Amino acid sequence: MPSNLNNDRQAYKYDQVSSYIMQLIDHGTLKPGDKAPSLRKLSQSLKVSISTVNQAYLALEDKGVLSARPQSGFYINADLNQNIEKPKPIISASCQPRKVRFGQLFEEIFTISNNPRIAPFAAAKPSVELMPIKALMRETRSVISRSPAASMDYFFPPGHENLRKQIALRYADLGLDIPADEIMITTGATEALSLSLQAVARRGDVIAVESPTYFSVLRLIEKLGMLALEIDSDPETGINLDSLEFALDTMDITAMLIVPNFNNPAGSLMPDSHKQQMVEMLASRKIPLIEDDVYGDLYFGDERPCIAKCYDRDDMVLSCSSFSKTLAPGFRMGWVAGGRYHEQLLEWKQATSSAAPSLQQLAVTEFLRSGQYDRHLARLRKAFRSQVEKARFMIARLFPEGTRISDPQGGFVLWVELPRAINCFEVYTRALEQNIGTTPGMLFSSTRKFRNYIRINCGYPWTPQNEQALEQLAGIINDLNR
Repeated sequence: MPSNLNNDRQAYKYDQVSSYIMQLIDHGTLKPGDKAPSLRKLSQSLKVSISTVNQAYLALEDKGVLSARPQSGFYINADLNQNIEKPKPIISASCQPRKVRFGQLFEEIFTISNNPRIAPFAAAKPSVELMPIKALMRETRSVISRSPAASMDYFFPPGHENLRKQIALRYADLGLDIPADEIMITTGATEALSLSLQAVARRGDVIAVESPTYFSVLRLIEKLGMLALEIDSDPETGINLDSLEFALDTMDITAMLIVPNFNNPAGSLMPDSHKQQMVEMLASRKIPLIEDDVYGDLYFGDERPCIAKCYDRDDMVLSCSSFSKTLAPGFRMGWVAGGRYHEQLLEWKQATSSAAPSLQQLAVTEFLRSGQYDRHLARLRKAFRSQVEKARFMIARLFPEGTRISDPQGGFVLWVELPRAINCFEVYTRALEQNIGTTPGMLFSSTRKFRNYIRINCGYPWTPQNEQALEQLAGIINDLNR
């Protein structure tokens, strides 16, 4: 055992103890049924207090990793599946552009997510309980008090200058020198993606996307009259570069849209070397890349992953993101750094929605400038990691044999591959009858692949009600598997 723990002041000591125990489990040093080190022994070894170790053990018990036995101590949960299988890549038999067609199901997913009586496993949204509501309200009231006229006036594109400067500083933390004048504020990341598609492509053009990909992206492509070309992807490392290169050599592709960091739904994270290779591959063919980095700040590791824009030498990467997943979903604050396409983006923004909400721009600016955002992110990442880990263990324990579960290193969704005989739409309809939301896997493909997959949102704390709902969902799936 190590003589002491990592002294990183940003990490709670009990959280480091939890991570240490998880490492012992991952490496096979501790196996299901084994007794965990005693509180006193671990306290002495790691040079932390007994109460710190106890707090860590209670947190692991809450996740389902440990079980407490009276007068005996803590044990590794015997039901814990240490070899949780991850979803397999699906290799397409053919690679052809497709028209995207969605029916009522798309709208229904969002409708049920607004219903508080339905367990919130459908839409990929964080709980507002995890957001800094009081701090944001203070900043909002302060802004209204100090600048009432500006709060109610237009900030025409590209948006409030000070907010754009704050975003430019965040790019600088990634080693990017993007002037504030090249950043445009949008109404959420969805508008940023929509404007980006309109800036680089036209009706009938082919847009390469990863497979699976977020269904709102497919919906955008559908409504803009474009065609989606799905490129095979790995659930862990993202898009298959060999498949991409083949598509680029054999198809007339106009642009590419991708989520390199913690793809929704698979949770994949492209290695930096893959990002660089992808950017260079596209740039050599003069094909713009639209990058959605909405989950980039929600990493579970020690460092924030780079973005594809970091490897952009030709100004052909349009970098899109928002604060919807990390700060205030209802504020609808997003942006795009469009490189050489900045002027086209401005034209489309002015033609479609004129300006983003002014009051929210001012409030977010002050929240970023105060340094509160990064402190909030540290707490939020910890909460999401805990919620995702607990969901994985629960699903592994409750769902039928043969279930495969993603192991994302960021974000807050799980991609679950069910036994082949199970139809995800039937799971969706039966679960909805019991007021449980899910998202059928076939929504994440224009070709209706992933029929035995579902996506589970882990953006909400695991209340007894949510745990019970997941148990009910497992019962439905087990019944369908018989």
